[in-house]
Amino acid sequence: MRVYLPATTSVLRTLLDEGLLTGPHTAFAVTPQLREFYGRSDPSADLEELEYAALLTAARASLRLLDVDPMAVRRRVVLAADVPDDQVDVMDDPHVERGAVRVRADVRMRDVASAHIDGSEAEEDVRAAVNVVLEADLGSEDAQFVVDQAEGHELAWYATQELGPALELL
Repeated sequence: MRVYLPATTSVLRTLLDEGLLTGPHTAFAVTPQLREFYGRSDPSADLEELEYAALLTAARASLRLLDVDPMAVRRRVVLAADVPDDQVDVMDDPHVERGAVRVRADVRMRDVASAHIDGSEAEEDVRAAVNVVLEADLGSEDAQFVVDQAEGHELAWYATQELGPALELL
């Protein structure tokens, strides 16, 4: 199953240095709840759009991780990884975001298909969003506006062999 794992540059450094991220992990994927929310009953219909929705949800979760990782560069990071289906549990709870899954397995470098990282132009907006993301989660419209500014930046796609050089440039 393809999962989208929210991360930070610190998490990415750990993955590159150690070759794995020890599980369990909260991630996001195309789940029945996500399909239902977007009104897609056909399992093959618009899979790419649903995966993009899961990626964006993981990017929002990356903001929350940045809030507790002061050493990380202020850029959202999402890892796209393929993990065994039997190691993924859908979090069917109304208090968690649609598409949330629990990955019981370690995520190894060889499981990672790509990484998605903000460009330098997003840093100021991401920094501001990190400071208010929890307020936005609690319903503050002003905070949501700030988070929307950060989420307006497209994440750049990186192949796994590009991750080391990309991280060095941050």
